[in-house]
Amino acid sequence: MPTPRPAPSAPPPPGRSSRPPTPPISRSRASARSPRPRSARPVAEEPAVIGTPVLRLSEVGKGFHGTTVLDGVSLDVPQGQFVALVGPSGAGKSTLLRLVNGMHLPDSGTVRTLGENPAACSRSRLRALRARVGFVFQQFGLVGRLSALENVLMGSLATLRLPRYGVMSYPRALRIRAVEHLDRVGLADRRFQRCDTLSGGQQQRVAVARTLLQSPELILADEPVASLDPAASTLVLDILKRISAEDGISVVCSLHQVELALATADRIVALRGGRLVLDEPAAGLTAERLREIYDTAGARDG
Repeated sequence: MPTPRPAPSAPPPPGRSSRPPTPPISRSRASARSPRPRSARPVAEEPAVIGTPVLRLSEVGKGFHGTTVLDGVSLDVPQGQFVALVGPSGAGKSTLLRLVNGMHLPDSGTVRTLGENPAACSRSRLRALRARVGFVFQQFGLVGRLSALENVLMGSLATLRLPRYGVMSYPRALRIRAVEHLDRVGLADRRFQRCDTLSGGQQQRVAVARTLLQSPELILADEPVASLDPAASTLVLDILKRISAEDGISVVCSLHQVELALATADRIVALRGGRLVLDEPAAGLTAERLREIYDTAGARDG
């Protein structure tokens, strides 16, 4: 006797699919299929549009103990420009750089750095502003007993706000970025070497890599090659120039070596006696003209 066929299933109601329901996607599968959205940065910390001033000084004056160091200095620096700040010792170059990130406050005039007025910032807001401004000093500011990698990682302490002990105490993504920045300055192969065993030029390159870990929108460099030999000086400035060009970061760098300033900078700004006496594209200047500014008559301490 033949086996009876099963009755056909009822058709699905109108508007509903006959396909079986799709099982829910687990959270792990969903995250694997679609990238996690990046967290939005606060509006106040967004970088400036290319070509707009990231730094503006308007009639800025500053003095110490009755001596005028800066006298009515006005200056605009657009994003992505490399500016060499030249002039004799005591002309006010270091003071100007320290006004930019709020280490000093002006006696007159206004300073606007990345859209902020450091003199009007609260303590927390000023700390946030300084995290966006890299500073490369003449004295490297490294911990000699620590490795190059650990010194670079210390550039993140302003944002992590927690003490760290050893390379492995930092997040893995941060360690990867630190090595990448050491690679950009040509020192990835020295990352585990103690900094007090590196040459002066290598130590300054570690300091530059540490600054890059901040993801700065502006880099200030105060006589960064004053203690280096000519070859190391050229290498450090070439690295800063390349970073400015590739990343669109403005660099304001004080220098005494006029030949290096002309070879590296897009623009030369000269101070003498606290006053701005020259502001021109580097391409139109000569070393002889810049040396005239170094006549010590009229220079002030500052």
